[in-house]
Amino acid sequence: MSQLVFNRYEKKYLMPGAVYDELWERLMEHMVVDQYGLSTICNIYYDTPDDLLIRRSIEHPKYKEKLRLRSYGVPQKDGKVFLEIKKKYNKIVNKRRIELPLQGAYDYLNLGIRPKNDCQILREIDFFLQRYQLQPKLYLAYDRVAFYGKEDPEFRLTFDSRIRFRRVNVGLECGDSGTLLLPESWYLMESKIQNAAPKWFSDLLTELRIYSTSFSKYGNIYKKEHGVWNAENLMRHRLENWTQIGDTLENQECRRKMAC
Repeated sequence: MSQLVFNRYEKKYLMPGAVYDELWERLMEHMVVDQYGLSTICNIYYDTPDDLLIRRSIEHPKYKEKLRLRSYGVPQKDGKVFLEIKKKYNKIVNKRRIELPLQGAYDYLNLGIRPKNDCQILREIDFFLQRYQLQPKLYLAYDRVAFYGKEDPEFRLTFDSRIRFRRVNVGLECGDSGTLLLPESWYLMESKIQNAAPKWFSDLLTELRIYSTSFSKYGNIYKKEHGVWNAENLMRHRLENWTQIGDTLENQECRRKMAC
């Protein structure tokens, strides 16, 4: 059984399509799209009957944890999936996951049939399942493009679009349809950093007025369902700033073409 561990800082940035287009063009000087190109990431989030894990998470505690089952694309029952514990402590994200066939993951999570190949991460998931009475609560999918740095391949950026969810047919094999969380043309960027972000990246964010924000896909879905989260209201003041920047960038481009 293969197991993977990730430790890194993650920051999130929300932006409309026009800002995304400008940023994409500038990023190509420094970054490369990874080998998968545009891919669809599908998840099942597990929680208690009273949503304890997500309710605790949106209170922004110093430590929080969640369990999810992830696939890349819509899998068959014998397809490869990843069972993952995600923890966050003092802004450092730790992900620990094992690879399983989808049916094997269902047998383990829903029926208690433990995989034969033992490992440390599996024992940690055992403890998680013993600690919480979990059930599949949310299906969540999004389309993702990932970049890595030309000079520093450990510096990564991802752009997620069409973030969608459903509370029925919560199975990875049931297709990737769902209700959109954000407007169609909006993007969520995540920076994944081992140490510090490159200076050029920080400068670019400042120039385009792209600021980090607290954004949990599962958390905002939960808040939206309970009437306490609205993307448009959250971003209205930033959209005004970006409109001004768009006019400035357009004027600069016109002057550049005239000079040529």
